[in-house]
Amino acid sequence: MAAAAEPGGEISTNGQYPGAASATLIRLVLLGPPGAGKGTQAELLAERFRIPRISTGDMLREAARDGTELGRKAKEYTDRGLLVPDEMILTLVQGRLRQPDCQRGFLLDGFPRTVSQADSLAELLAGEGQWLDAVIDLEVDTEELIRRLSGRRTCPVCERSYHLVTRPPQVPGMCDYTHGELIQRDDDREEVIRARLAEYHRRTAPVVDHYRHQGMLRAVSGQQTTEQVTTAIVKEMERALARH
Repeated sequence: MAAAAEPGGEISTNGQYPGAASATLIRLVLLGPPGAGKGTQAELLAERFRIPRISTGDMLREAARDGTELGRKAKEYTDRGLLVPDEMILTLVQGRLRQPDCQRGFLLDGFPRTVSQADSLAELLAGEGQWLDAVIDLEVDTEELIRRLSGRRTCPVCERSYHLVTRPPQVPGMCDYTHGELIQRDDDREEVIRARLAEYHRRTAPVVDHYRHQGMLRAVSGQQTTEQVTTAIVKEMERALARH
């Protein structure tokens, strides 16, 4: 049974309800189409609740940079705007969830992306005597997603992201931190974006229905300010945790 929330109805920043005998585990999945703001919200929430953010996209890009066999194979899919096969993703996720820092909770950013992955995740967690506390789905319309993604630029050195309209660098085309040249990732070009969104709706949208039928899904509009989205997510997490 969960302890009561702190005054004002907000979970404390250490991921613990005030007065609770032990930390409240927070095992969260953050879903949403490419460009919905999952990365930004995942970073904010992971810091707020002091749990690791697990991004399959980041892990795949790291594997590609390291030149691993899995990384090379995965890049062949992402360069074409396609989802990486389940077996590759599951290999990465399984190993990550078994690391010590995940014992008090975790945030999965953009995973699972298929119903098969969702079932495999549930089996993996059940084997460890765990379960998901909530699944948050960020909702953003298609044209807004294309506007966001096509304007995104990335620093290839530090991987910080900028946007030509909403978050431009101090000097056009140059990273504020490394002062290196910003690039447009191949998967941020409009034709690839449309392919990614079509693939998302074909394969990932059913995951939303899957979790909705299980009573775990919490929908949040991603077409608000960053602060408003974070506040809405925290409120949905409070409601989910209060049910345990």
